[in-house]
Amino acid sequence: MGEYAGVAKLLGLKPGTATDSGIAYLDCVEQGLPLASLDRIASCLAPRDRNFKYRIVSKASLARSKSHRRLSAGHSVVVSRLASVWTIAARIWKSEDAARDFLTRGHPLLGARKPIDLILENEIGAELVKSVLGRLEFGSAV
Repeated sequence: MGEYAGVAKLLGLKPGTATDSGIAYLDCVEQGLPLASLDRIASCLAPRDRNFKYRIVSKASLARSKSHRRLSAGHSVVVSRLASVWTIAARIWKSEDAARDFLTRGHPLLGARKPIDLILENEIGAELVKSVLGRLEFGSAV
């Protein structure tokens, strides 16, 4: 299963829509992911924290999105970014709990910052976290 297919599956997207190619996945994100995608990624990242999704999308923005039943394109990008890193972390750590622990603790290669905070900030932060995960996967990280 390709990277986008795995992320699309995690986000609850139907096979054959966003899973066919990276471009199809990009189109799905640009059109706005279903609201359920937010709940799915929030439950992976913080299963015991019912308010975690509000770190991703504010309550006011979520209320506006409910009438459309879709996230905005901007919020969809953030959800997609989180899902992409989560998929990599879960694969590398081979445990959701271990992946969650990695994402929520400060890491020395990230200036002691928490990976989850960097991912939520912007794409550069997500790339830094992916870089650390790559180093972990191939045995060259602290």
